[in-house]
Amino acid sequence: MNSNDHLNTEWRKVASTIYKKPIDSKIFGAVDFDVTNLELFISEKRKHGLKMTLTHFFVLTVARALKEEVPEFNVYYRRGKIVARPSIDAMVSVLQANGGMSSVKIPNANTLNYSELVETMNHEIHKTRNGNEKGVGESKNFLARLPWPLNKWFFSFYKMMIIDWGLSFPLLGLNPNSFGSFVITSIGTLGLDTGYPALLPSSNVAFVFVLGGIQKKPVVVNDEIVIRRMMNVSIVFDHRLADASHGARLLRFIKQQMRHPEDLE
Repeated sequence: MNSNDHLNTEWRKVASTIYKKPIDSKIFGAVDFDVTNLELFISEKRKHGLKMTLTHFFVLTVARALKEEVPEFNVYYRRGKIVARPSIDAMVSVLQANGGMSSVKIPNANTLNYSELVETMNHEIHKTRNGNEKGVGESKNFLARLPWPLNKWFFSFYKMMIIDWGLSFPLLGLNPNSFGSFVITSIGTLGLDTGYPALLPSSNVAFVFVLGGIQKKPVVVNDEIVIRRMMNVSIVFDHRLADASHGARLLRFIKQQMRHPEDLE
């Protein structure tokens, strides 16, 4: 057995195949959110039997933002043009039992409430962890099994056909809109406070949203210094599709919903 075999997991093989040096146009941003009251709201929900987390709140809030505030983000790049997506679908990264990364797609996320989102995510995560991935998941697993350099040739072909040319293969579940409107991932559960994400080259999403860790910090509230629970959130988006002003509108919408999380019911 090669001493490096344990390092070359399926995801590492996929990542080394699809990522290249950062040459694409990206805009990064980060902000600290006060989640003190939001955590109290979630705690009350959990007391009443709804096992929701901060991730559920942010998935739902971002999806609603694309519907109500920044529809410019619900687009993708196809054959040199920006195309509106027919629905707002969220792609949520999840940690597998073996330590690898996968993702689940939540169709029409903006139309759900908290309980519907929790149920849908739990169902999709269960399918993924039991090896029942379809479409994007199947392609990822196939890519991981290909030896080098076939995996790079295959991905180059896939990217050219699906992402660059905008072709669709319904029988394989692949099209330029396969990954949904945005990707959201939580690194706080991994012990990381801050992270700056990459735009997945095969995803064609407008932005990736990262939830960092939560720390107690002194902040000014009503001209008084108090201790609050603060979460760092970062975002990277495709500058071909949007500008910094769109990111600012998205973050303002999120801050507004954090003050009134019950409005998303």
